[in-house]
Amino acid sequence: MKLTVVKIGGNVIDNQSFCTQFLADFAQIPSPKILVHGGGKIATQIAEKLGIETVMVEGRRITDQAMLDVVTMVYGGLVNKSLVAQLQKFNTNAIGLTGADGGVILSQKRPVKDIDYGFVGDIEKVDTQQIAGMLAQGLTPVFAPLTFDREGNMLNTNADTQAQAVATAMASLFEVNLVYCFEKKGVLANPDDDDSVIPALKPAEYASYKASGAINKGMIPKLDNAFKALAQGVAQVTICHAKEVIEAVNIGNAGTKLSYE
Repeated sequence: MKLTVVKIGGNVIDNQSFCTQFLADFAQIPSPKILVHGGGKIATQIAEKLGIETVMVEGRRITDQAMLDVVTMVYGGLVNKSLVAQLQKFNTNAIGLTGADGGVILSQKRPVKDIDYGFVGDIEKVDTQQIAGMLAQGLTPVFAPLTFDREGNMLNTNADTQAQAVATAMASLFEVNLVYCFEKKGVLANPDDDDSVIPALKPAEYASYKASGAINKGMIPKLDNAFKALAQGVAQVTICHAKEVIEAVNIGNAGTKLSYE
């Protein structure tokens, strides 16, 4: 049986009309399916209102106790439940989850090396049976970028990594199609040209684009996760514009398709 796992980026969530259209399209994807969402800028905005400073290092949020409280409220509450409610409107029976719900995604707190990221989780285990049980009931899991550890802490977790971990784990039970959706048309050969989409990407080509600097910054961890998913049993991985999610899933001709062949 086929399973579609879609990750939606924070920049799409931040744009209400854009997000609503994406959810309407996502609802049309045949079940079973799973949605993993990022956090967007809302946590930063709420933190500012509460007088909590946002600290970013190399594009990643430092999550101290105060910021952990904010992201738990915003990602696991406001953002997650808003997406779930809208999907109900589109006749998709969604259930909003963090990794702690049902013990579905267990992580460990990231060890302190050069940088102390605080309460940030590196995923250890995904409970495939719990997720499969929800899917069998006709539910569509919607995961916030939050997990938990054995000490009972909530942990802020990178959504791209979470999508990869869920897709990889579920590949033992399903033929999994993983789609990363964001505000670009795909992986770009020229970051300044939105139409310079690379239609297909293999590891050697990826290395070449990285060496030239054409692929850089946040696209690198996204692609690292994508290739890792392929290497660990996910059948298909696509990176595309959120407006093209239907084409990516049903036709397979949108964005950038990754392969080892």
